[in-house]
Amino acid sequence: MAENVLDVLMYLFETAGDDGVPPEANRAGLREELERAGFRAGEIDRALEWLDGLALRRGDETHEPPTERAIRIYGRDECVRMDAQGRGYMMYLEQIGILSAHQRELVIDRLMALDCEEIDVDDIKWVVLMVLFSQPGEETAYARMEDLVFEDRTWVAH
Repeated sequence: MAENVLDVLMYLFETAGDDGVPPEANRAGLREELERAGFRAGEIDRALEWLDGLALRRGDETHEPPTERAIRIYGRDECVRMDAQGRGYMMYLEQIGILSAHQRELVIDRLMALDCEEIDVDDIKWVVLMVLFSQPGEETAYARMEDLVFEDRTWVAH
């Protein structure tokens, strides 16, 4: 299920213009385009809910963002779904300055919202790209992440 939702999200991401995903008012046209591309209604609904969750979390000012020196302790469900390699990759992205602590939390939230049993490094890469793309002023971090995704550099967890 989640891979299908991620497929829909990746399709939207790759076909979005400079403005990103079309606004709420254009959801009917977006739905039709996705159906023509071969995606099922359930997958489309879950992908649009995922995008709504991203928009809500991005604008959520009620929680104090973690400090840059905060250490992330993953919960049991997060550890089950994201193995040590995935968690190490998240730490790597923070260490090289692509993700801030606040963005890390947003990425983890969106990864967990995929509602899949296993999350691999490729899933993390695409969700990080989508999160960074959705945030104004993150063009440099996005470009660096895009290099990592498309050049498929090897990385080492420390």
